[in-house]
Amino acid sequence: MEHITLLIGIVIITALVFDFTNGFHDTANAMATTISTGALRPKTAVAMSAGLNLIGAFLSIEVARTISGGIIDESSGIRPEVIFAGLVGAIIWNLLTWLAGLPSSSSHALFGGLIGATVASVGIGAVNADAVVMKVLIPAVAAPLVAGLAAMAATRLTYRIARNRDEKDTAKGYRAGQIASAALVSLAHGTNDAQKTMGVITLALISGGVVAPQADPPTWVIVSAAVAIALGTYLGGWRIIRTMGRGLTDIQPPQGFAAQTGAATVILASSHLGFALSTTQVCSGSVMGSGLGRKGGLVRWSTAGRMVAAWGLTLPAAGLVAAAAALLAGLGNWGVAAVAVLALAACGTIWWFARRNAVDHTNVNEDGTAEPVGVITAGLRTVAPPQSRGAAHSAGSAPASTAEAEPAALAGDTADPHQPATVKATA
Repeated sequence: MEHITLLIGIVIITALVFDFTNGFHDTANAMATTISTGALRPKTAVAMSAGLNLIGAFLSIEVARTISGGIIDESSGIRPEVIFAGLVGAIIWNLLTWLAGLPSSSSHALFGGLIGATVASVGIGAVNADAVVMKVLIPAVAAPLVAGLAAMAATRLTYRIARNRDEKDTAKGYRAGQIASAALVSLAHGTNDAQKTMGVITLALISGGVVAPQADPPTWVIVSAAVAIALGTYLGGWRIIRTMGRGLTDIQPPQGFAAQTGAATVILASSHLGFALSTTQVCSGSVMGSGLGRKGGLVRWSTAGRMVAAWGLTLPAAGLVAAAAALLAGLGNWGVAAVAVLALAACGTIWWFARRNAVDHTNVNEDGTAEPVGVITAGLRTVAPPQSRGAAHSAGSAPASTAEAEPAALAGDTADPHQPATVKATA
């Protein structure tokens, strides 16, 4: 610790800020369905998720090793200011997508930021392309598909098993199972996402000569990363919770249980293998799969399309911001200071816009509360797939309260959930 310079200290603090944003950005992964179905109160749900994220961070370091010694070549001349620039790109993209209420990947924002800053400062040769493809890109495509198919099959099986049972008789059991599966997702999230910050801080310590190459994260790094992500999780990313819990599909307790169980299985398996996948993509795929698995259920493809567009933009967007920051930071101490000031200004501006239309635990489950269309949301909508007539109806004419009638495409949800909808829906 006594050999840590001011610059490395700044990098460590910035990494913990990213970890904090990762926590509130990804709270929805574990708790959106639990909150939307009423299985847990919002504040209780995020408190439980925070505690289990904290515990999960201590269970494995395989993903941290992938970050610190897999994606970027430690011996290529990476300097602490390069890592600082990469973190700035990741934080700004995290906050922009949070403002838009889009569950984008914090993991890919971090990877994109590190890769963009490294390429701008050292060159493309410092990036281990094989590790990026095998442990980042392939899991990014495969994991949400696998989780979605698993959740769809589990949802269909769940409804088939309970088809002759009264819904009220099974509701308590499903909600208890949903709480347990949400706890498992939170624990799995800690084993995967908290480690990414551990890996970045370890990479900064290696680049500054504080620890030896290929070293595991020191104990103080593990503790600080675990606490930061837990605090972020406790605050709750309410905008993204609303999108995941209400914006993708209308989730009932059996679907929530199936979606979270499938997601937790995929995340824990990937953590064991050292795959630094996006827990956001896994959980979003599971939610969509659960929507497809219930007869009469609906996936709002307009929202899903914007999400997928955000996923595709995350790596290059964070990389471009980080590359610009790296070029400025490379000019010397004044360049690093300029990057820090600009980053603080950007974060403050995003937070100010967010406060103009606040979403918190008191209104996260409100239906028909339209978010203002900002620059990021409008840009993402331009590349989203066109809405079908039914999807446009359900998205554009949502009732102002849960007491009002649902759109025609959701009429099947107000009847027996085990039977197909009796009205026509073009979604």
